[in-house]
This record gives sequence, C-alpha cells and structure tokens, in this order.
Amino acid sequence: MILPADYELPGLTDSKKISPKKREQLAERIKDIALSWSVARASVADIDRLNILHASMLAMERAVDALTIRPHHVLVDGNRCPAWNYSSEAIVGGDALVAEISAASILAKVCRDREMLDMAEQYPGYGFEKHKGYPTREHLLAIERLGVTPEHRRSFGPVRAVIAQSRLDID
Repeated sequence: MILPADYELPGLTDSKKISPKKREQLAERIKDIALSWSVARASVADIDRLNILHASMLAMERAVDALTIRPHHVLVDGNRCPAWNYSSEAIVGGDALVAEISAASILAKVCRDREMLDMAEQYPGYGFEKHKGYPTREHLLAIERLGVTPEHRRSFGPVRAVIAQSRLDID
C-alpha cells in the first residue's frame, strides 16, 4: 500500500474495529487514492507446508512484490518483518497506529471477508459468512459434523483430529 503524501482518509484504524459497511466504503476510497496497492495471500498448502507465521510472511512478500511502485520503506504490522530486500520496520499494533498499515489492513480484511462469503456459498453449513475464518466453537462443531473441506488447514489441530477420527472409522 503506497498512499500519496497529501492523502486524507478520516476513519482509518484497526480494520477489526470498523463495521463491515464502513470497511467496504473505506476500501473503495483507499483504492481510489492509493498510488499503488496490492492484496496477496498464502494458500492452505502454503500454511500447511510453512506454518501460519511463515505463510503470513510469504503473503506479505507477495503483496509488496506485486506493488507497481517499489517502496522505499515498508511498515509491517507485528513484531517481525519478512526476510526480504526492502528497508522495513515492524510495528506492534501498527494497524491501529499507522494510517498506511490501517489502510492495508482494511483492504486485506475486505478481501478476506469476500472470500469467506464465497466459501459460505460453496460450503454451506460451516458458518464461513459469520466467523470469517476464525475457529469459533460453531465452526469446529461444523467440521466434526460435516467433515473437512479443501479450504481447511490439515495442520490445524481440530482438523487433524477429524481426519484421524475418520481414518479410524474406516479401519
């Protein structure tokens, strides 16, 4: 996310503290004024292969590499930066403290929420439209009841347990 020096975007803060409607509105404004923006992700296979932390770092690398303008300095939300060739700085709680990180967080959250709505249509009964990918009790019960989808991380403990149980049931 690269914003112009003179941008004005009131209301930027941690994406989780903004209503879905307001996030959608801000996302459109961010896209309109940004000099360059990108949203990238790590696949389920990436997460299972690397672990969630390293897959998150990979997604950050993909997002920054996809920018049409090479950044001079990258601000990262969290306590560490990917191992890359960009000048960068990690800021704990950055999505609530730094407007550029807030803007990037909003775009990522809007994109992820849309993916979850699509998954809810593809896999009804799992509650993707409600929990947005977080492991709520209802979602964990749905996995036990309905089984594992290709969208579930095999490295996630409750998913591993359901897979192990289904193998026991077959034997």
